[in-house]
Amino acid sequence: MKNKNVLITGAEGFIGSHLCEVLVKTGANVKALVLYNSYSDIGWLNDLNKKSLDSIEIIFGDIRDQNLMIDITKRIDTIFHLAALIAIPYSYKAPKSYIDTNVLGTLNVLQASNINSVKRLISTSTSEVYGSAIYTPIDEDHKLQAQSPYSASKIAADHLLESFVKSFNTPAVILRPFNTYGPRQSERAVIPTIIRQVLDNNCKVIKTGDLSPKRDFNYVLDTVDAFIKLAELSSNDIVFGSSYNAGSGKAISIEKTLQLIKKITNSDKKVIQDKNRLRPKKSEVNHLIASSTKIHKSTNWLPKTNIEVGLEKTISWWEKRFKEKKINNPSKYYI
Repeated sequence: MKNKNVLITGAEGFIGSHLCEVLVKTGANVKALVLYNSYSDIGWLNDLNKKSLDSIEIIFGDIRDQNLMIDITKRIDTIFHLAALIAIPYSYKAPKSYIDTNVLGTLNVLQASNINSVKRLISTSTSEVYGSAIYTPIDEDHKLQAQSPYSASKIAADHLLESFVKSFNTPAVILRPFNTYGPRQSERAVIPTIIRQVLDNNCKVIKTGDLSPKRDFNYVLDTVDAFIKLAELSSNDIVFGSSYNAGSGKAISIEKTLQLIKKITNSDKKVIQDKNRLRPKKSEVNHLIASSTKIHKSTNWLPKTNIEVGLEKTISWWEKRFKEKKINNPSKYYI
């Protein structure tokens, strides 16, 4: 990616901030689109060191603004489209907002990409589009099943991208990461909410939702590597309009993940189920495990970080946050 002009939407977020950080190190010219706010908050980009942050051009805006997207994609080689509403519980409360951002926002990115002849667009999907597995490991041919308004919006965005490739020859592909975790992830996600409660002395018990679902967890830097490998793949080897799964091919239950976290931290806190953290019964996705054969054959991508090492790194980051008093207090579950 050296000397490439890249734009990252959702750059202030969990994966986006790590992608910015790595791309700067590769020598890319990085533009970071951060959701506009009146207090100039750049989210997790604040976690980057000064040298990296100074190398990034930060743009405040919104992917729902078509004119803005057309303006900021001029002279861009590659777009990494990560901006999205992602919290599944909130999608039950405000489904229209997920359509506005995840579908119409993606439409604006696609149209801007066409107008400015962007050479490659990597759009972020999610393993949630597959719903509960009909078979495992889940490959890209698996049926798409909308089990939440969130997953429905991402399926719609994926189909929109496919239609642009077929209709306008847009050089775009879809990356479907499976359950990315690591430093900077929102406490709304299962691993950070467990780690927070384990480490927080104000939390006397660990409150969880359903512990039975199995997930294919992948450390954030491995997911970032998948983005970059797809961006660097030659046009002769990439299949525009198609999807690429990025997962470890190994599933672990939420319960076993929790026990690993407790073991690493030497915690003996009691675990209780909180009904507020449960999904509607028919909406829960019970089993996700990826087949990443396609991306491996195309790019040689494989995740390098096993779950124990990834959890240790994530816990260390949280411990540092506690030490530096950079933790929201008190711990509270928000949808």
